[in-house]
Order: sequence, then C-alpha cells, then structure tokens
Amino acid sequence: MTDFQPPNIKNQAIKTALTGDWENAITLNKRLLSENPNDIDALNRLALAFTIVGKIKNAKATYKKVFVLDPLNTIAIKNLKRLKENNTKDDSPAVGYQINNNFLEETGKTKIVELINIAQPKVIETLRIGQLVNLCIKRSRIFVLENEQYVGVLPDDIGRRLIKFMRSGNKYEAYVKSASVHKVYVFIKETKRASKFKFQPSFVSTSETAFVFDKNNKIKNQVRNKEQDEDEDSNSDD
Repeated sequence: MTDFQPPNIKNQAIKTALTGDWENAITLNKRLLSENPNDIDALNRLALAFTIVGKIKNAKATYKKVFVLDPLNTIAIKNLKRLKENNTKDDSPAVGYQINNNFLEETGKTKIVELINIAQPKVIETLRIGQLVNLCIKRSRIFVLENEQYVGVLPDDIGRRLIKFMRSGNKYEAYVKSASVHKVYVFIKETKRASKFKFQPSFVSTSETAFVFDKNNKIKNQVRNKEQDEDEDSNSDD
C-alpha cells in the first residue's frame, strides 16, 4: 500500500471541515484512507466528522484505530475522553461542537476575532474547527480556554467591551474559526443580551472599529467618547 495521497483530495477533505460539510468529509477521508489506512490525520478528521453527524460508535471505533498507530495521540485522547464524559449516544450530535459550522454572521451579535499571545504550537495543533472554547475574565482581560487549557487572549479593545457586557448579564459562545501555529481566529456569538443593553450591540461595525485605529486623534476621541457614553449609560442603570 502506497503512502501517496492525491493532494487535491486531501485539500478538499480539510476544506469540508472549514465549511461544515461533514457528509462529504466522511466520504473524502475514507477515500484518503483507502490509499493509506495509516493516515492518522485522515483518521482523526473522519472520527470528528462521525462525531458531528452523530455516528458515535463509528467515531469511537475510528479513534481506536488512531490509538493502534499512535497510543499517545493527543487529539484522539482528548476527543474520545469528551465523548465518554458527555456520555454521548449514537445518533445524537456531540456536545462541545458547533454543528452548523458555517459561522453565520449577524450584525452586532457576532464577530470573528484573532487571538493575541496564543499558546504553544503543541496546544494549538489540538484545536479543531467548530470546537467550543470558553471565555474567562482574568486580570481585566478575556482569556480563551479549551478544557481549562490556555489558548490565547482577546485583543484589549474587544476584551474591555465584552467584560462590561458580561459582568452585566450578557452571555456569549465562542468557537474555533481557524487555527495554525501562528494564528488563531475565534467566532464569538452573543447568546443573551441583558435588558440594560437592549439597544447596544456587543460588537461595533467594521467602520467604527477602523476609526479606533485611525491616527487622527479627533476620530479616536469621538469613538472613545461614544464608548464612555455607553459606560455612563450602563452605570446609571445600576
């Protein structure tokens, strides 16, 4: 059996995870494995796809194949542990993954954010597209964690804004949008808005964000004053 794998099929298999096309992900990764049954990456991708569509028995069996080839494979260990801890049954979607992985954006309620100060490559490499991560307030910043493991931090401007909302009752979910050893993007979604922020979006528009970084001090002050007004409005409601 040859180790050769058609690069176009491999790229397509990776793309299916990015777009949430899990049925095609199963088909393409099976094709790769027909060429090379020892392809650990394809096995892990296949197991994840099985998990997302609810074929839990197949997912567990596929992860066990990974263990035969690599008993210390961190991806397989972590994901199989999650399935066992959540007691996920066959034909039911797994907890901790975004099933609709198209990351539909909604003005003011969602935002794709690049993390700063990201973790070591060995941690980033365990992340998977659509994986649920936690937002945790620490030392006036928002840390992104995966199973208590540090992943990165939200940029200060976004972090400060969300801390204000979170401490007043807003709720958010965050998912891995893309991950490489150099960059990690998360998709953040507002899931609950506190009554005091009924008319205040969680995320400013692209144009407002651009003004924050403009070198013209007048524009910076205008945006800063707007945010200060929001803070004063929210404080007056306390």
